[in-house]
Amino acid sequence: MSVRLKLTLSYAGFLMLAAALLLAVVWVFLLRYVPDGVLTSPEPGPSPRLFIPNQSDLLRAFAPRAAAVWAFLLVFGLLGGWILAGRMLAPLTRITEATRLAADGSLSHRIRLPGRQDEFRELADAFDAMLERLEAHVAEHQRFAANASHELRTPLATTQALLDVARNDRNLDTDELVDRLRTVNARAINLTEALLLLSRAGQRSFTREHLDLSLIAEEATETLLPLAEKRGLTIETSGDVTPTVGSHTLLLQMTTNLVHNAIIHNRPGQGTVWVTTSVHPGAVVLAVENTGEKLTPHLVSTLAEPFQRGTERVRTNHAGVGLGLAIVKSITDAHDGTLTLIPRPAGGLRVTVRLPTAPPTVRRP
Repeated sequence: MSVRLKLTLSYAGFLMLAAALLLAVVWVFLLRYVPDGVLTSPEPGPSPRLFIPNQSDLLRAFAPRAAAVWAFLLVFGLLGGWILAGRMLAPLTRITEATRLAADGSLSHRIRLPGRQDEFRELADAFDAMLERLEAHVAEHQRFAANASHELRTPLATTQALLDVARNDRNLDTDELVDRLRTVNARAINLTEALLLLSRAGQRSFTREHLDLSLIAEEATETLLPLAEKRGLTIETSGDVTPTVGSHTLLLQMTTNLVHNAIIHNRPGQGTVWVTTSVHPGAVVLAVENTGEKLTPHLVSTLAEPFQRGTERVRTNHAGVGLGLAIVKSITDAHDGTLTLIPRPAGGLRVTVRLPTAPPTVRRP
Protein backbone atom coordinates (compact mmCIF):
# COMPACT_ATOMS: atom_id res chain seq x y z
CA MET A 1 0.00 0.00 0.00
CA SER A 2 1.07 3.54 -0.65
CA VAL A 3 1.83 5.92 2.17
CA ARG A 4 -1.21 7.98 1.26
CA LEU A 5 -3.50 4.95 1.56
CA LYS A 6 -1.90 3.97 4.86
CA LEU A 7 -2.43 7.46 6.25
CA THR A 8 -6.03 7.46 4.98
CA LEU A 9 -6.78 4.18 6.70
CA SER A 10 -5.08 5.43 9.85
CA TYR A 11 -7.15 8.62 9.89
CA ALA A 12 -10.38 6.72 9.20
CA GLY A 13 -9.57 4.04 11.76
CA PHE A 14 -8.86 6.60 14.43
CA LEU A 15 -12.10 8.43 13.61
CA MET A 16 -14.11 5.16 13.78
CA LEU A 17 -12.52 4.30 17.11
CA ALA A 18 -13.36 7.72 18.50
CA ALA A 19 -16.94 7.42 17.21
CA ALA A 20 -17.33 3.94 18.72
CA LEU A 21 -16.11 5.22 22.09
CA LEU A 22 -18.46 8.20 21.90
CA LEU A 23 -21.47 6.00 21.06
CA ALA A 24 -20.55 3.62 23.84
CA VAL A 25 -20.44 6.49 26.32
CA VAL A 26 -23.85 7.72 25.13
CA TRP A 27 -25.30 4.22 25.40
CA VAL A 28 -24.03 3.74 28.93
CA PHE A 29 -25.31 7.17 29.91
CA LEU A 30 -28.81 6.38 28.57
CA LEU A 31 -28.94 2.99 30.29
CA ARG A 32 -28.64 4.67 33.66
CA TYR A 33 -32.07 6.27 33.19
CA VAL A 34 -33.95 3.44 31.44
CA PRO A 35 -35.47 0.58 33.50
CA ASP A 36 -35.10 -3.04 32.60
CA GLY A 37 -38.86 -3.95 32.50
CA VAL A 38 -42.16 -2.32 31.52
CA LEU A 39 -43.51 0.26 33.92
CA THR A 40 -47.15 1.32 34.18
CA SER A 41 -48.95 4.11 36.00
CA PRO A 42 -49.62 3.17 39.65
CA GLU A 43 -52.92 5.09 39.77
CA PRO A 44 -56.05 2.81 39.79
CA GLY A 45 -59.10 3.40 37.64
CA PRO A 46 -60.15 3.10 34.08
CA SER A 47 -57.48 5.55 32.80
CA PRO A 48 -54.94 4.04 30.28
CA ARG A 49 -51.60 2.93 31.42
CA LEU A 50 -48.64 5.37 31.03
CA PHE A 51 -46.00 3.77 28.69
CA ILE A 52 -42.31 4.15 29.64
CA PRO A 53 -39.69 2.63 27.23
CA ASN A 54 -37.36 0.04 28.61
CA GLN A 55 -33.84 -0.98 27.50
CA SER A 56 -35.14 -3.19 24.68
CA ASP A 57 -37.08 -0.30 23.21
CA LEU A 58 -34.05 1.93 23.58
CA LEU A 59 -31.84 -0.57 21.79
CA ARG A 60 -34.26 -0.87 18.88
CA ALA A 61 -34.37 2.90 18.52
CA PHE A 62 -30.66 3.60 19.17
CA ALA A 63 -28.93 0.83 17.19
CA PRO A 64 -30.06 1.78 13.63
CA ARG A 65 -29.22 5.44 14.13
CA ALA A 66 -25.87 4.61 15.69
CA ALA A 67 -25.07 2.32 12.76
CA ALA A 68 -26.05 5.06 10.30
CA VAL A 69 -23.85 7.60 12.09
CA TRP A 70 -20.98 5.11 12.20
CA ALA A 71 -21.31 4.41 8.45
CA PHE A 72 -21.40 8.14 7.70
CA LEU A 73 -18.26 8.70 9.78
CA LEU A 74 -16.55 5.81 7.97
CA VAL A 75 -17.18 7.39 4.57
CA PHE A 76 -16.33 10.84 5.89
CA GLY A 77 -13.13 9.54 7.50
CA LEU A 78 -11.97 7.77 4.33
CA LEU A 79 -12.72 10.72 2.07
CA GLY A 80 -11.36 13.33 4.46
CA GLY A 81 -8.33 11.20 5.30
CA TRP A 82 -7.54 10.75 1.60
CA ILE A 83 -7.69 14.51 1.03
CA LEU A 84 -5.67 15.35 4.13
CA ALA A 85 -3.06 12.71 3.36
CA GLY A 86 -2.72 14.09 -0.16
CA ARG A 87 -2.15 17.60 1.13
CA MET A 88 0.31 16.40 3.75
CA LEU A 89 2.31 14.37 1.22
CA ALA A 90 2.30 17.00 -1.53
CA PRO A 91 5.74 18.37 -0.47
CA LEU A 92 7.16 14.86 -0.60
CA THR A 93 5.92 14.57 -4.17
CA ARG A 94 7.89 17.67 -5.13
CA ILE A 95 10.97 16.40 -3.33
CA THR A 96 10.65 13.02 -5.07
CA GLU A 97 10.39 14.71 -8.46
CA ALA A 98 13.49 16.79 -7.72
CA THR A 99 15.31 13.62 -6.67
CA ARG A 100 14.44 11.93 -9.95
CA LEU A 101 15.65 14.92 -11.93
CA ALA A 102 18.91 14.91 -9.97
CA ALA A 103 19.30 11.18 -10.60
CA ASP A 104 18.90 11.87 -14.34
CA GLY A 105 21.73 14.42 -14.17
CA SER A 106 19.76 17.66 -13.83
CA LEU A 107 21.33 19.35 -10.81
CA SER A 108 20.07 22.86 -11.58
CA HIS A 109 16.50 22.11 -10.45
CA ARG A 110 15.46 23.45 -7.03
CA ILE A 111 12.40 22.60 -4.94
CA ARG A 112 11.93 26.03 -3.33
CA LEU A 113 9.06 24.76 -1.21
CA PRO A 114 6.73 27.61 -0.13
CA GLY A 115 4.88 27.85 3.13
CA ARG A 116 5.76 27.96 6.77
CA GLN A 117 8.98 26.63 8.27
CA ASP A 118 8.02 23.07 9.17
CA GLU A 119 9.68 19.66 8.85
CA PHE A 120 8.94 19.39 5.12
CA ARG A 121 10.25 22.90 4.49
CA GLU A 122 13.45 22.11 6.37
CA LEU A 123 13.86 18.90 4.36
CA ALA A 124 13.29 20.73 1.07
CA ASP A 125 15.72 23.54 2.00
CA ALA A 126 18.36 21.00 3.04
CA PHE A 127 17.85 19.14 -0.25
CA ASP A 128 18.18 22.40 -2.23
CA ALA A 129 21.40 23.21 -0.38
CA MET A 130 22.72 19.73 -1.13
CA LEU A 131 21.87 20.11 -4.82
CA GLU A 132 23.61 23.48 -4.91
CA ARG A 133 26.78 22.09 -3.35
CA LEU A 134 26.63 19.01 -5.56
CA GLU A 135 26.21 21.11 -8.69
CA ALA A 136 29.16 23.29 -7.74
CA HIS A 137 31.22 20.21 -6.88
CA VAL A 138 30.46 18.52 -10.20
CA ALA A 139 31.18 21.71 -12.14
CA GLU A 140 34.48 22.08 -10.29
CA HIS A 141 35.42 18.48 -11.07
CA GLN A 142 34.55 18.96 -14.73
CA ARG A 143 36.74 22.05 -14.95
CA PHE A 144 39.47 20.24 -13.07
CA ALA A 145 39.30 17.22 -15.40
CA ALA A 146 39.39 19.45 -18.46
CA ASN A 147 42.33 21.47 -17.14
CA ALA A 148 44.19 18.35 -16.03
CA SER A 149 43.71 16.77 -19.45
CA HIS A 150 45.03 19.93 -21.09
CA GLU A 151 48.01 20.15 -18.77
CA LEU A 152 48.90 16.48 -19.19
CA ARG A 153 48.48 16.64 -22.96
CA THR A 154 51.00 19.47 -23.25
CA PRO A 155 54.11 17.52 -22.10
CA LEU A 156 53.00 14.46 -24.04
CA ALA A 157 52.55 16.49 -27.22
CA THR A 158 55.91 18.16 -26.66
CA THR A 159 57.59 14.79 -26.22
CA GLN A 160 55.95 13.50 -29.40
CA ALA A 161 57.13 16.56 -31.34
CA LEU A 162 60.70 16.19 -30.07
CA LEU A 163 60.75 12.52 -31.05
CA ASP A 164 59.38 13.28 -34.51
CA VAL A 165 62.07 15.92 -35.02
CA ALA A 166 64.76 13.49 -33.86
CA ARG A 167 63.53 10.80 -36.24
CA ASN A 168 63.53 13.16 -39.24
CA ASP A 169 66.80 14.92 -38.39
CA ARG A 170 69.60 12.39 -38.11
CA ASN A 171 72.14 15.11 -37.34
CA LEU A 172 70.29 16.39 -34.28
CA ASP A 173 72.30 16.73 -31.10
CA THR A 174 71.13 13.83 -28.95
CA ASP A 175 72.39 15.39 -25.72
CA GLU A 176 70.21 18.44 -26.27
CA LEU A 177 67.29 16.19 -27.12
CA VAL A 178 67.74 14.14 -23.97
CA ASP A 179 67.93 17.27 -21.82
CA ARG A 180 64.73 18.65 -23.30
CA LEU A 181 62.99 15.31 -22.90
CA ARG A 182 64.10 15.11 -19.28
CA THR A 183 62.71 18.61 -18.63
CA VAL A 184 59.36 17.76 -20.20
CA ASN A 185 59.22 14.43 -18.38
CA ALA A 186 60.05 16.08 -15.03
CA ARG A 187 57.20 18.51 -15.55
CA ALA A 188 54.80 15.64 -16.26
CA ILE A 189 55.98 13.85 -13.12
CA ASN A 190 55.53 16.98 -11.00
CA LEU A 191 52.04 17.47 -12.37
CA THR A 192 51.10 13.84 -11.65
CA GLU A 193 52.44 14.05 -8.09
CA ALA A 194 50.55 17.30 -7.53
CA LEU A 195 47.33 15.68 -8.75
CA LEU A 196 47.86 12.71 -6.43
CA LEU A 197 48.54 15.02 -3.48
CA LEU A 198 45.43 17.05 -4.27
CA SER A 199 43.34 13.87 -4.38
CA ARG A 200 44.80 12.59 -1.12
CA ALA A 201 44.09 15.84 0.69
CA GLY A 202 40.52 15.88 -0.60
CA GLN A 203 39.87 12.35 0.68
CA ARG A 204 41.16 13.22 4.18
CA SER A 205 42.90 9.85 4.37
CA PHE A 206 45.69 10.82 6.73
CA THR A 207 46.67 10.38 10.36
CA ARG A 208 46.23 13.37 12.64
CA GLU A 209 48.80 14.29 15.27
CA HIS A 210 49.58 17.24 17.53
CA LEU A 211 51.83 19.72 15.71
CA ASP A 212 53.34 23.16 16.07
CA LEU A 213 52.56 25.18 12.95
CA SER A 214 55.36 27.64 13.70
CA LEU A 215 57.95 24.84 13.50
CA ILE A 216 56.50 23.69 10.20
CA ALA A 217 56.76 27.26 8.89
CA GLU A 218 60.43 27.41 9.94
CA GLU A 219 61.11 24.08 8.24
CA ALA A 220 59.54 25.22 4.97
CA THR A 221 61.37 28.54 5.11
CA GLU A 222 64.75 26.91 5.67
CA THR A 223 64.15 24.57 2.75
CA LEU A 224 63.35 27.42 0.34
CA LEU A 225 65.94 29.87 1.67
CA PRO A 226 68.50 29.03 -1.07
CA LEU A 227 65.90 29.77 -3.76
CA ALA A 228 65.08 33.11 -2.12
CA GLU A 229 68.79 34.03 -1.87
CA LYS A 230 69.28 33.08 -5.50
CA ARG A 231 66.53 35.50 -6.51
CA GLY A 232 67.81 38.22 -4.16
CA LEU A 233 64.82 38.10 -1.82
CA THR A 234 64.56 38.49 1.94
CA ILE A 235 62.48 36.15 4.11
CA GLU A 236 61.37 37.36 7.51
CA THR A 237 59.79 34.89 9.94
CA SER A 238 58.13 35.61 13.26
CA GLY A 239 55.36 34.29 15.45
CA ASP A 240 54.32 32.33 18.47
CA VAL A 241 53.90 28.66 19.25
CA THR A 242 50.79 27.59 17.32
CA PRO A 243 49.54 24.14 18.38
CA THR A 244 47.17 22.39 15.99
CA VAL A 245 46.19 18.87 14.92
CA GLY A 246 46.78 17.42 11.47
CA SER A 247 49.17 15.73 9.08
CA HIS A 248 52.77 16.93 9.26
CA THR A 249 53.38 15.98 5.62
CA LEU A 250 50.34 17.80 4.28
CA LEU A 251 50.79 20.91 6.42
CA LEU A 252 54.45 21.07 5.43
CA GLN A 253 53.44 20.82 1.77
CA MET A 254 50.85 23.53 2.31
CA THR A 255 53.37 25.89 3.91
CA THR A 256 56.02 25.09 1.32
CA ASN A 257 53.62 25.93 -1.49
CA LEU A 258 52.74 29.25 0.12
CA VAL A 259 56.35 30.28 0.67
CA HIS A 260 57.34 29.04 -2.80
CA ASN A 261 54.60 31.09 -4.44
CA ALA A 262 55.61 34.12 -2.40
CA ILE A 263 59.19 33.76 -3.67
CA ILE A 264 58.35 33.08 -7.32
CA HIS A 265 55.71 35.80 -7.70
CA ASN A 266 57.87 38.54 -6.26
CA ARG A 267 60.23 41.31 -7.29
CA PRO A 268 63.66 39.79 -7.99
CA GLY A 269 66.47 41.53 -6.19
CA GLN A 270 64.29 43.78 -4.02
CA GLY A 271 61.39 41.73 -2.76
CA THR A 272 60.46 40.50 0.68
CA VAL A 273 58.51 37.56 2.05
CA TRP A 274 56.93 37.66 5.50
CA VAL A 275 55.96 34.43 7.25
CA THR A 276 54.17 34.83 10.58
CA THR A 277 52.22 32.56 12.91
CA SER A 278 49.84 33.67 15.63
CA VAL A 279 47.33 32.27 18.10
CA HIS A 280 43.73 33.43 18.29
CA PRO A 281 40.75 32.22 20.34
CA GLY A 282 40.01 28.75 19.04
CA ALA A 283 42.34 28.99 16.05
CA VAL A 284 45.95 29.28 14.92
CA VAL A 285 46.87 31.44 11.94
CA LEU A 286 49.63 31.16 9.37
CA ALA A 287 50.13 34.28 7.23
CA VAL A 288 52.45 34.44 4.20
CA GLU A 289 52.83 37.86 2.63
CA ASN A 290 55.00 39.00 -0.27
CA THR A 291 55.79 42.04 -2.34
CA GLY A 292 55.14 42.01 -6.04
CA GLU A 293 52.90 43.35 -8.77
CA LYS A 294 49.50 44.78 -7.95
CA LEU A 295 46.72 42.23 -8.25
CA THR A 296 43.04 42.83 -8.83
CA PRO A 297 40.47 41.35 -6.43
CA HIS A 298 38.93 39.39 -9.31
CA LEU A 299 42.24 37.75 -10.18
CA VAL A 300 42.95 36.97 -6.52
CA SER A 301 39.55 35.28 -6.16
CA THR A 302 40.52 32.75 -8.87
CA LEU A 303 44.05 31.94 -7.71
CA ALA A 304 42.95 29.02 -5.50
CA GLU A 305 41.28 27.29 -8.44
CA PRO A 306 43.24 24.47 -10.12
CA PHE A 307 45.65 25.47 -12.89
CA GLN A 308 45.32 29.20 -12.26
CA ARG A 309 48.50 31.25 -12.13
CA GLY A 310 48.95 34.82 -11.02
CA THR A 311 51.25 35.43 -14.00
CA GLU A 312 48.40 34.72 -16.42
CA ARG A 313 49.71 31.23 -17.24
CA VAL A 314 53.11 32.47 -18.38
CA ARG A 315 55.55 29.60 -18.04
CA THR A 316 58.90 30.20 -16.40
CA ASN A 317 61.49 27.94 -14.86
CA HIS A 318 59.59 28.00 -11.59
CA ALA A 319 56.03 28.53 -12.78
CA GLY A 320 54.93 25.20 -11.38
CA VAL A 321 51.90 23.32 -12.60
CA GLY A 322 49.18 25.71 -11.48
CA LEU A 323 48.11 23.60 -8.51
CA GLY A 324 50.03 25.30 -5.70
CA LEU A 325 47.20 27.29 -4.11
CA ALA A 326 44.63 24.65 -5.12
CA ILE A 327 46.59 22.14 -3.03
CA VAL A 328 46.81 24.67 -0.21
CA LYS A 329 43.03 25.13 -0.27
CA SER A 330 42.41 21.38 -0.38
CA ILE A 331 44.76 20.75 2.57
CA THR A 332 43.19 23.61 4.51
CA ASP A 333 39.70 22.26 3.92
CA ALA A 334 40.82 18.76 4.92
CA HIS A 335 42.00 20.22 8.26
CA ASP A 336 38.69 22.08 8.80
CA GLY A 337 40.39 25.43 8.23
CA THR A 338 39.79 28.49 6.09
CA LEU A 339 41.95 30.08 3.40
CA THR A 340 41.88 33.82 2.74
CA LEU A 341 43.64 35.64 -0.12
CA ILE A 342 43.88 39.43 -0.04
CA PRO A 343 45.81 41.65 -2.48
CA ARG A 344 48.22 44.05 -0.83
CA PRO A 345 47.64 47.75 -1.61
CA ALA A 346 51.33 48.21 -2.41
CA GLY A 347 51.47 45.09 -4.57
CA GLY A 348 51.78 41.42 -3.86
CA LEU A 349 49.54 39.05 -1.97
CA ARG A 350 48.67 38.16 1.61
CA VAL A 351 47.56 34.58 2.20
CA THR A 352 46.10 33.59 5.57
CA VAL A 353 45.42 30.04 6.71
CA ARG A 354 43.29 29.65 9.83
CA LEU A 355 43.26 26.20 11.44
CA PRO A 356 41.55 24.92 14.60
CA THR A 357 43.77 25.03 17.64
CA ALA A 358 44.78 21.77 19.26
CA PRO A 359 42.70 20.74 22.26
CA PRO A 360 44.59 20.81 25.58
CA THR A 361 46.27 17.53 26.37
CA VAL A 362 45.43 15.84 29.65
CA ARG A 363 48.50 14.91 31.61
CA ARG A 364 48.22 11.74 33.58
CA PRO A 365 49.72 11.77 37.08
